[in-house]
Amino acid sequence: MLLYSTILNINSTMDKEAFINLVIEWNNNNPHEENRISGITWNGEQNIRFGDERLWLEIQEYPSKNIVAIRYEKVTDDGVTWDTDYIMNFNDMKLSIQLDRSYREDALVTNAIFSTPLFISHLIEHGYLEDDGDLVISNRPLYISGDNLAVLASALSGRNKHQLPIVFVSKTQANEDPVDVSLLASKLKGAAHVLVQEDRQTNKDIRIICDEENDYNGTIGIYYPNEVLGHKRCAHRDINGIEKILLDRVLHYIFEFGNLQNIDTLYTWQGVSNALLNERLSAQLEKLQKAERDKEEAQNENAELYSAFDEEFQELQQKVEELTRRNDALVCENAGLVAKLHQSSAQPVIFQGEEEEFYPGEIKDFVLSVLADAVVNIEKDSRKQHVVIDIVESNGYKHLAEDKKQRLKSLLKGYKTVSSSMKQELIDIGFEISDDGKHYKLIYNGDPRYTIALAKTPSDNRSGDNIIGTISRKVF
Repeated sequence: MLLYSTILNINSTMDKEAFINLVIEWNNNNPHEENRISGITWNGEQNIRFGDERLWLEIQEYPSKNIVAIRYEKVTDDGVTWDTDYIMNFNDMKLSIQLDRSYREDALVTNAIFSTPLFISHLIEHGYLEDDGDLVISNRPLYISGDNLAVLASALSGRNKHQLPIVFVSKTQANEDPVDVSLLASKLKGAAHVLVQEDRQTNKDIRIICDEENDYNGTIGIYYPNEVLGHKRCAHRDINGIEKILLDRVLHYIFEFGNLQNIDTLYTWQGVSNALLNERLSAQLEKLQKAERDKEEAQNENAELYSAFDEEFQELQQKVEELTRRNDALVCENAGLVAKLHQSSAQPVIFQGEEEEFYPGEIKDFVLSVLADAVVNIEKDSRKQHVVIDIVESNGYKHLAEDKKQRLKSLLKGYKTVSSSMKQELIDIGFEISDDGKHYKLIYNGDPRYTIALAKTPSDNRSGDNIIGTISRKVF
């Protein structure tokens, strides 16, 4: 799964040697010892690999296109593979950075958190990044005061074109930031610019200079460089846990935008690897053709050489075909996501609000459940009944919530104590579990709005039925 993708403009102070040495410096200074590859010594080799099968770094050069590709891979004990790719095109002076995560079939993954590549901070510190329009690419927020309101106005209006999205964080009514803006800027480094209102006293001036189109009272605005996508707002509400909800929502929108961008295959590790194999294949094919011509002139003398070339040719061809299939699959997947994004301007029956899904199809399942339950109370054979039945039947009502409810009922019916297997079942359904004295605290999908107390040892046989009813009404 592609987690992070960006392409940054690099200034002319970076050359091939500086780029490779910067990656090695990033590895050697990695604050996490378990992620650091020891003993890296690079002496100008074009293609070399360091490390072992569980932690390695490989450098590939594609001289004919003036490209250097570097992959850093880590395989964790629980079967998760993390790939970080740096593809530097010195003809265009552009650097592609991608972070990808994949799993073995037997992997049990409980933590989906990731950090944006620290390497971007090294690029910033060494001054290798070109400005994006009139904005500096940074891992820190840019505070907007009365002195630089014009920067905000030009950014939000789109008058100055930017490659990266703009995130504007307005002050709440209490003159506070709705999220940790330093953390937000650090997580979005290289993916977006973070502009922060310094004080509510600028509200009137911002409203005037932005033609009253700005975000305010803690709302976070996301302004995409793509005019089709326009502008998203993440509204601030005074509820517990809203800071994490807002932070995660903004990160989701920005990373989703970056991951859906079409990029040339030569800005990906697989694309460069495939191109290098194709070059080697072409070279081998030329040798093979020459060998065949020589074979016609002196078949007996060249038989052994021909066999060697043919075997290597077949091996390379199989590798190219395998990589081509993988690239085609990735292209199709990306095209499907882009098509889905572009179709978002169509007019649906109902628009989705600000609530995020806890599992695929949750919100649609809730809406269809309500409609299906309502059919019996609608005038029989009326136009309203026909329309509601048609919507339910046409949208594939899968009873997802009901399935979870039945699973919960089987788990908690008449329970006497909370076993380890019961805890794991509750986690699989979507609950976080914390110890709260005589009770366990169940938090559904980490949202504090859906918190339920579960007795460690129920007082009577009806406790199971009661807690089933409470949870079902609250979350299903």
